[in-house]
Amino acid sequence: MTSPAVSFAGVRHAYGPRLALDGVTLEIPAGIMAGLVGPDGVGKSTLLALAAGVRRLQDGKVSVLGADLRQAAALDPLRARIAYMPQGLGRNLYPTLSVTENIAYFGRLFGQPAAERQARIAELIAATGLAAFAQRQAGQLSGGMKQKLSLCCALMREPELLILDEPTTGVDPLSRRQFWALIQRLRVRSPGMSVLVATAYMEEAEGFDWLAAMNAGQVLASGSPATIKGASASLEDAFIALLPEALRRGHTPVVVTPRPVAVADASPAIEAHGLTKRFGNFTAVDHVDLSIPRGEIFGFLGSNGCGKTTTMKMLTGLLAPSEGTARVLGAPASTSGAAKLHVGYMSQSFSLYGELTVRQNLALHADLFRLAPAAAKARIAEVLSDFALASFADQAPDSLPLGVQQRLQLAAATIHRPALLILDEPTSGVDPIARDMFWHHLLRLSREDGVTIFISTHFMNEAARCDRISLMHAGRVLAVGTPAEITASRHAGNLEAAFIAYLEEAGGASCTLAEPVLRPNFVTASVRRFDPRRLLACAWRECLELLRDRIRLGFALLGPMVLILAFGFGISFDVEDLPYAGLDQDQTPESRELLESFAGSRYFRQQPPLRDLADAEARLQAARIALYIEIPPGFGRDLLRGARPEVSVILDGAMPFRAETIRGYVTGLAQAWLAERNASSPLPATQPLLRIQPRFRYNQGFRSSVAILPGVMMLILIVIPAMMSAVGVVREKETGAIANFRATPVTALEFLVGKQLPYVAVGLLNLAFLLLTMRLVFAVPVQGSGATLALGGLVYVIAATAFGLLISAFVRTQVAAIFAAAVLSIVPAVNFSGLLVPAASLSGFGRAVGTGFPAGWFQQVAIGTIDKGLGFTALWLDIAALGGFAIAFIAAAALALRKQEA
Repeated sequence: MTSPAVSFAGVRHAYGPRLALDGVTLEIPAGIMAGLVGPDGVGKSTLLALAAGVRRLQDGKVSVLGADLRQAAALDPLRARIAYMPQGLGRNLYPTLSVTENIAYFGRLFGQPAAERQARIAELIAATGLAAFAQRQAGQLSGGMKQKLSLCCALMREPELLILDEPTTGVDPLSRRQFWALIQRLRVRSPGMSVLVATAYMEEAEGFDWLAAMNAGQVLASGSPATIKGASASLEDAFIALLPEALRRGHTPVVVTPRPVAVADASPAIEAHGLTKRFGNFTAVDHVDLSIPRGEIFGFLGSNGCGKTTTMKMLTGLLAPSEGTARVLGAPASTSGAAKLHVGYMSQSFSLYGELTVRQNLALHADLFRLAPAAAKARIAEVLSDFALASFADQAPDSLPLGVQQRLQLAAATIHRPALLILDEPTSGVDPIARDMFWHHLLRLSREDGVTIFISTHFMNEAARCDRISLMHAGRVLAVGTPAEITASRHAGNLEAAFIAYLEEAGGASCTLAEPVLRPNFVTASVRRFDPRRLLACAWRECLELLRDRIRLGFALLGPMVLILAFGFGISFDVEDLPYAGLDQDQTPESRELLESFAGSRYFRQQPPLRDLADAEARLQAARIALYIEIPPGFGRDLLRGARPEVSVILDGAMPFRAETIRGYVTGLAQAWLAERNASSPLPATQPLLRIQPRFRYNQGFRSSVAILPGVMMLILIVIPAMMSAVGVVREKETGAIANFRATPVTALEFLVGKQLPYVAVGLLNLAFLLLTMRLVFAVPVQGSGATLALGGLVYVIAATAFGLLISAFVRTQVAAIFAAAVLSIVPAVNFSGLLVPAASLSGFGRAVGTGFPAGWFQQVAIGTIDKGLGFTALWLDIAALGGFAIAFIAAAALALRKQEA
């Protein structure tokens, strides 16, 4: 190829007021390994995201493989020719899927046949040392192993352009060599393939064919590594020399000063004996012994997945050891007492709060470690300055580059001036100047303040700055000593060579480049506008994730059952065994007969007689009776004379519906008693000209369960499916896996419908379980057409899950998705669907909301089939309306979910 693989012309890109790219003009040659180097936040990731088509171009021109990205029609076919690995530890992975399932998902997205998928998976996991972990879930991998898996996913096919955003961040030296050996193998197999990489490792960059150095959104220099290096001793020195004077002014090389002589009788800062951790049958840490004196910088090196992070978590008390003991600052590591106030811990993955700003995160940590308000304020200002975070103080961490996030984590870990710092790869993804800044602080803390530093790293120049280091593999410590001693023990030229020699001797895979294998019969990815294979790939992956997530699956299946049982047993409008009492001021046979007529009814339960009106009011107020009957003096005399005596019945009207029902029962009983007396009385009775006897057409027994449960089913089948589908999409936004949607040819419709299908299946299971519970527990059968109810339920669940997908297009967090789905579905379903008041009685706004939301239409289907015995002929219009909602919601969600970020 003679034309460039990627070209940028006058590209500008901003995130709000912050300018990420400032008129970048650059041509990246085709068919080579090209690299971008530069400090954190200078625009490297933005440039790669624009080239991959996952970010929308704001200003300028970008051409990739000859396609102009300003033309929307060029993006879809281009995505089939590009593979993109985003920045971050496993950001494009699915935590509950295994190693092979994650890789297979990418093969399915690109239409690879099963045989080819299996062959390529086997080759990739063997080349990256993941074969022994093929069935382990991605969420259980170490950070470096996640990076390996991310690379495997990107390399599942052989693209024309491979874009890798800091692919070896957090990866051990042996694995990095394996990475580049694999890339080289692919380049030999496909000589025309272009590779564009952003890297934080300058020694890696020296091995590339072409480089571009960036700073502040601009390109400082480009060309071969030798051209950029010039007369400098190293590429890192050359890059620092290219930076503006303002950035270089404060930079000084790191000089490791000798450690002061330790106090002879001081207890070790960290002491471990036989420390072991098992997860099931897997031993992550195997009888580790450590003794680290106070004030020492101790480097913890090892292969990815060897147990370094697990060991650190046991030392901080985050994990309990299976065997052995560990003491930190003289106290057991599991103690949660005062000793932990003197320990600072920085995890490998970002662990601060994305909802808080940088300043608020620091303030929270200062408060957690009990700093006084004045001291906390001064200390926050100090660390903002020390770690160059002042310009980011009021930004949310999620919007910051990876390196800036790492600086923030280190600042939070040191804000309380701890006596011991435990740092898990603190400089992963951090640029050279920032790494030197880190080490200036670490050396000052160790040499001047006597802070013990326990640090894991994959940078060999950092390991060389430690007082002592240990090498770990497969849960065991291989060697402990000074960097010079470790290097000399293997007669190696440098520490990295010694490290690799130890790993290979202990059983690590060799990094020797294998002979290129024959290129398999590769089926190019489909670029059709709609491809069922991509949709089914999304559905397959979402189904696996749902089945592996026991909490979500339990909520989806058991939640509806709990709700219908709670509603069925907890809410009842049935009026039976109502406690009542009589205030008989007449004390005649007639008055006693009237009171006894109530006692003989199943609807009322007689209580001791009332003494007076004060007693009646007190018992009614205390809810010991639901009503009382006051019979005035002279009741019997007036009745015998044929007069019309008055009897007062006082009801508890706190619940109007219930009180109205009680009034009807009281009136009915009184009329029945009068009719019986008239029939036995010798006095002539006046026969009415017309007698009206009302009867119920449906629910003749007036049972609450028959009236309530169809509406409860309607409510459950809109709320839970909507919440589940909304969270399913937003979770990918939070983890970063949404990049797979943006970087591959899968369309918004395929992505959304694929994610929707498992939740539709769960919704149908819920419908079946709800109907079964109504029949067996509450004796509420389906009186009408079961097929009509099943069809209506299917379309309703599709509409409900589509509504959740629509919500997910507008929110960015799972918490927001849950609240939005719950509120926006419950309010119309409860108030405007006919659940509480008949839908026909609604008018104005209420009527519009009721008819504009699917709950009201399914309410008619549920009541019609369950209570009224109706079939499809009577309910087809309601089902058709539900189908219209489903189509409208899915279409709106597909339009709202953008393939490109802003």
